[in-house]
Amino acid sequence: MATKKKKSAKQPARKAAKKATARKAVPAKRAATAKRAVPAKAAVADPARRSGPRALSGIRILDMSHVQAGPSATQLMGWLGADVIKVEMPGRGDITRGQLKDVSGTSLYFTVLNSNKRSITVDMKHPEGKAIIEGLIKVSDVLIENFGPGVLDRQGFTWERIRALNPRLVYASIKGFGKGPYEDCKAYENVAQAMGGAMSTTGEIDGGPLVTGAQIGDSGTGLHCAIGILAALLQRDITGRGQRVEVAMQDCVLNLCRVKMRDQQRLKHGPLREFPNKSFGASVPRAGNASGGGQPGWAVRTKPMYEGDKDNYIYVIAQAPVWKPLIGLVGRPDLADHPDWALPEKRLDKLDAMFGIIEAWTSQRTKFEAMIAFNEIDVPCGPIMSMKDLAEDASLFEREMLVELDYPDRGRSIQVGCPIRLSDTEVKVERSPILGEHTEEVLRQVLGYGADKVAAVKAAKAV
Repeated sequence: MATKKKKSAKQPARKAAKKATARKAVPAKRAATAKRAVPAKAAVADPARRSGPRALSGIRILDMSHVQAGPSATQLMGWLGADVIKVEMPGRGDITRGQLKDVSGTSLYFTVLNSNKRSITVDMKHPEGKAIIEGLIKVSDVLIENFGPGVLDRQGFTWERIRALNPRLVYASIKGFGKGPYEDCKAYENVAQAMGGAMSTTGEIDGGPLVTGAQIGDSGTGLHCAIGILAALLQRDITGRGQRVEVAMQDCVLNLCRVKMRDQQRLKHGPLREFPNKSFGASVPRAGNASGGGQPGWAVRTKPMYEGDKDNYIYVIAQAPVWKPLIGLVGRPDLADHPDWALPEKRLDKLDAMFGIIEAWTSQRTKFEAMIAFNEIDVPCGPIMSMKDLAEDASLFEREMLVELDYPDRGRSIQVGCPIRLSDTEVKVERSPILGEHTEEVLRQVLGYGADKVAAVKAAKAV
């Protein structure tokens, strides 16, 4: 029974790795065409699932956030069916619309963070513009903002005022820092990583602190904010009242670094023996690619997939239970029971040598070939997938984790999809809006403005 289960568990990994290897062998022109082909079963979903209401249908979100932290929260809820109305400045919009422009002077920065939203332009300093915001507050379930401290208050939208307009509204605020000595300081992605503990624990053993490529400060905070909003909406069903949701980027990064805070406590009682570091100071050290979790791991070099390949690596975890098959696979069975190598604690001060042996073997194979072999003997591993690898991975398109969308101002572009799957409701990814694309639609449909009133606010340059 156990043997059958073990074999079944390995089968998907072997299949995936073999498909990946085969995919890389396809000529570039054919791969570009084939990579986006979606099997018929992926294209035809359960009709009831597609026609029924989505998970957050009926929830209206007034999105007054910008850049990444807030927009990532509202995009997630938009994917799940919420009606997200993004409020932008007339003529300019979200600042990311003007950053990192490429095709036709448009910005993918804005595009990747604002799918599934409606865009309206409103001048909040204009009396008619303020009236529009007040009207939207009255008919919305959520308001989210990530302005600097006090910005909305100075425009007349204090929490007390907002609650008077709509007692059921959930008001979410994203700031760089919580109450305390840093609360008035500006924060961006790397600032949050610096002050949340991520940078101090990321980098080579003898090197300086480094940021991680994942947007844990911005998008990580957005995820925390979305969870807080959904919790407040659930509680509203019980109490009948909305409430404030406050998240700080520093706090969210620290939450994602909780295992490092664990190690800080352990460090008081002696060296962290599972780390490869030779010496320890007063704080948790940087440890390169070591996991620091008691299971030695490292990124070892593999055979390049193509000329100029700089991501020819695979991350290998040398767990104690698979030591013998692992060291046998890489051609050194003599070390399996050797007294200087057999026990995990004996190998701890030989990690460089151990991974050197493994790398001598992997360097003769591509990362996907190595993945197949390692999975055959249950060695945890993962090829280092570059953005190029991911953008050409057919399985991600089949699962709609990557989708291609048509944009009127830039043509077709790849969009990262929603990582959440629901069994009974569709999770749909739609293109981001053009600036002000839905202003008239929202004024008419949501606020009930007639043609004359719409024309009047346009003439007054309130929208």
